[in-house]
Amino acid sequence: MLNRMRVPSGFSSKLCNCLCFLPFFFLILLLSLFKAAITGPIAVIIVLIGNSAVIIGLWPAHFIWTCYCIAKTKRLGLVSKSLLLVCLPVPLALWPIIAIAGSFLVGIGYGIFTPVVATFEASGQELGDKLIHYFLDGTWSTIEGGCTIVRDFTDLCFHSYFSYMDELSEKIHEDEHPLDIKLLLVPSSLFVILLAVPIDVLLITTVALYKSPYMLFKGWKRLIEDLIGREGPFLETVCVPFAGLAIILWPIVVMAALITSFICSFFLGFYGAAIVHQENSFRMGLAYMIAVVSLFDEYTNDLLYLREGSCLPRPSYRRNKGTHNEILGKTSLDGSVRNQESRRGGLNNMLASERSRTLKWAIQQLKPMQVWDWLFRSCEMNGRVLMHEGLIDVKDIEECILKGKCKKLGIKLPAWCILQSLLKSARSNTDGLLITDDMEVTTFNGPRDKVFEWFIGPLLIMKEQIKRLHLDETEEACLKVLIMTYDNEKPEDWDGKFPSEDKVRRAQLQAMLRRLHGIVASMTRIPTFRRRFKNLVSVLHLESLETGASSNQHDDGSLKSRKSDDSKMRSDGINASTGGIGREIRRDDERDDIV
Repeated sequence: MLNRMRVPSGFSSKLCNCLCFLPFFFLILLLSLFKAAITGPIAVIIVLIGNSAVIIGLWPAHFIWTCYCIAKTKRLGLVSKSLLLVCLPVPLALWPIIAIAGSFLVGIGYGIFTPVVATFEASGQELGDKLIHYFLDGTWSTIEGGCTIVRDFTDLCFHSYFSYMDELSEKIHEDEHPLDIKLLLVPSSLFVILLAVPIDVLLITTVALYKSPYMLFKGWKRLIEDLIGREGPFLETVCVPFAGLAIILWPIVVMAALITSFICSFFLGFYGAAIVHQENSFRMGLAYMIAVVSLFDEYTNDLLYLREGSCLPRPSYRRNKGTHNEILGKTSLDGSVRNQESRRGGLNNMLASERSRTLKWAIQQLKPMQVWDWLFRSCEMNGRVLMHEGLIDVKDIEECILKGKCKKLGIKLPAWCILQSLLKSARSNTDGLLITDDMEVTTFNGPRDKVFEWFIGPLLIMKEQIKRLHLDETEEACLKVLIMTYDNEKPEDWDGKFPSEDKVRRAQLQAMLRRLHGIVASMTRIPTFRRRFKNLVSVLHLESLETGASSNQHDDGSLKSRKSDDSKMRSDGINASTGGIGREIRRDDERDDIV
């Protein structure tokens, strides 16, 4: 457990505590900036050169293949397809310039901030040789991180891009309708864009400018109070060095928030055209143009803990305010919300600092890396089990390595692991998703990453659906086999394979498995997934080679025993063939030893 320092009381104690801390803080800051000056340029060069080579090398393929897939796809109507083909050359021509400039900025930010943060983290950790960690942490790891950025960007431009394009080129089902633009609404949509973009950019930027001084001084005030008084989140010794760093970097955070608001205001204005098309109403587009400013003002008020709501007008721009998915998600998570609120109900009468500490221990925030670790550790363990059960064989692994056909290992195996977690969570009647015996992912402790929220939300809904179906052991075992061996695309795929004859029940489970396959297919496009998946395939390949070597040795021993028992009864021709088999097995063993 982290060591807690006693909160100083009185002005003299607080002033003494602050004066004693300042020299220590500035020494760490100078050391971290010195490390950033050494390793930062190396990281910038690695990221800039690596990403630029990938961008320039793949740009012709991206240009040609994008135009080809859009011209080929059946998911878009004739008007949408024609409009995209006319407009695409401009962003595709600008893509190398924008991507290279973005890579340069990413390299600078990563090369500077990573050594600084790593140095301050070393001051808060309980390490034996802190002095060594002060000088070494954030040096070589920053260079390795720059190489990882290039590798992930390569996976994004090569694997993820072509995966999206392949999905766009796939045939649509008979009941699906291509997405098209209504020609009658094009003038109204363009007129709304001409009005909404300048008005929304001006008003949203004005609101952001108006709130930015308050955000700056309120943040400084809170951080300085926490630093001097050692209260709130900086009560712990580990967090103290970050208080000074946050005070220095806070103006950069405010400036970044202001720039982000300015950039996002353009997209918010452009979305007015989508509202016109979705609602089939020019008036709704104008209403959205006004309401989005009020929504932004309310969001900033919530972020800065100001008054609730907004004083700006907010006309309704939707005919149906609530969607089916929102209602379903709210209903399925009500139990989780009530239980979490009951756990925190006893905290209301505590002091602010005590409530901060208690909430930190009561709700341990999970990081994305923890979820990835669980998923791939589960894939590795379950992959070995499925190999022994025959649901995964050496041919699947070799096809994934040599031909790139990784559907069973890349989609079905992670889906199998997630299904196991869903079944276990449904049996345990938990609020969230059990990833280990003592770790549960809920809407409160899940990673605050939008990408993970897109995945975890549907999984929690699926868990509630499984809980209501009350599956027995036979059905659960059958689902685990079906998710690995069948595509589950048509209702007829389960004929004679699922124990229940209830067609509604079968259709619900089949749709659930298809949705689970779709979720995992979307996860495979994340660069982190691709990098860790390659390591998983390597581990399973080594496991298959070891299993094959042990089975060959067993077969070789059995063959030799049979040869000694039956040597007198065999002819010379049979003995010669047996010797040939023995030589072939020995050659296989030698190849396995080399591998």
